[in-house]
Amino acid sequence: MNSDGSSIRVLAVDDHPLIRAGIATLFLHESDMQLVGEASNGHEAVAQFRECRPDVTLMDLQMPKMNGFEAITAIRDECPEARIIVLTTYAGDVQAVRAMEAGAQGYLLKNLLHKELLQTIRAVHAGRTTVAPELAA
Repeated sequence: MNSDGSSIRVLAVDDHPLIRAGIATLFLHESDMQLVGEASNGHEAVAQFRECRPDVTLMDLQMPKMNGFEAITAIRDECPEARIIVLTTYAGDVQAVRAMEAGAQGYLLKNLLHKELLQTIRAVHAGRTTVAPELAA
């Protein structure tokens, strides 16, 4: 949680409305998290980040207009302490390394269980780096 005791503020960035809706629904049951913004592409992600100043951003990689790698770089250029978790279908280690080099602190696959996503959000918020177990190997 934030130093003031409020909940973890999360921005969800994904070009699929169903994914964003699922994340929003998931947070309804978590007293220590709230969804503060949504974006469907990288340009919107940067704008929403500026407006909402989330504690953690969940970022898809493949999106129209500006991809997740570019959005991570743009956000981290403006706010080096931004905490970003990639949430993607791409399991390739090259993608994971590229995302981490861009500034992501977490890399998860969309086929994970919801409790793993919640644990990762809490871990990254606390300053830890997390990578999907299948990629860490």
